[in-house]
Amino acid sequence: MNILIIGLGSIGRKHINAIKSLNNHSSIYALRSNSNGENEPGVENIYDLNESIVNFDFAIIANPTHLHYEFIEKLTHKNISLIIEKPALSSLKDVNRLVDLIEKKQVTTYVACNLRFHPCILFLKNKLKTEKLRINELNVYCGSYLPDWRPGKDFRKIYSANSSMGGGVHLDLFHELDYTTWLFGLPNKSQSLFRNVSSLEIDAVDYANYILHYDNFTAHITLNYYRRKPKREIEIVFDNEIWTVDLIKNVIKNDSDEYLFEAPDFNIMDSYVSQIEYFTSCLKKNEMPMNSFKDSMANLKICLDNE
Repeated sequence: MNILIIGLGSIGRKHINAIKSLNNHSSIYALRSNSNGENEPGVENIYDLNESIVNFDFAIIANPTHLHYEFIEKLTHKNISLIIEKPALSSLKDVNRLVDLIEKKQVTTYVACNLRFHPCILFLKNKLKTEKLRINELNVYCGSYLPDWRPGKDFRKIYSANSSMGGGVHLDLFHELDYTTWLFGLPNKSQSLFRNVSSLEIDAVDYANYILHYDNFTAHITLNYYRRKPKREIEIVFDNEIWTVDLIKNVIKNDSDEYLFEAPDFNIMDSYVSQIEYFTSCLKKNEMPMNSFKDSMANLKICLDNE
């Protein structure tokens, strides 16, 4: 397969490593803005999309979020299937025009939310599908320390810290909203609160809170950039017990401290590999992937409507 990468940052390189690990003899190309950039082993640089003679099987859009719209539009016009790194966009402006274009050109799209391939999330997905579980409350929490994200770089200069570049914890940690609605469905109603008043002193949102209203329970999602000891957990309050899902330790326990599920050998890079396998399988079978661009807009509206 011929695969095009847009954006050679940390996420773009994770996708490249996932492709290489599959040993499927794919040819990987990267669209570069100039020839001064550092070369990536096993990746061929191209500098003008219009002059390229390569027929791409699909492209991965992994550049800063505020640039996504431009490249989704360009590649859709070229009928190239797309993996779009989450979140698909940083603004809802002209989103319907893009949805219409993708549908008109019948381009296959998948918004990359790799935590859907986390074994704990997959365990929950299966449990909720096969068992009738009465939920009273759901609490989702993800907090980490932004200055630790990219060691050696001034955290205030990376896109995460800058709202003009599509940064903000509500966009960076879009996974939590995505897997919540994937597991439990879209809410009947939502409320949100975004702030940036922490000691980080950045202009992007560094705290976000969602309240999602479901028929029989309420879900709370809390996100932040300033927690020094990372925590990524889901707490599900059932009628008779409470489950805690630790997405860092890859375990699920109940309130009696009993292990319900564990995946000790799982590494987060495994989810990127599974994601590429899933998408390429959809292409080969001519099947529509889950979480298309249009599908993902429902969550993006929850995320951005109240900004």
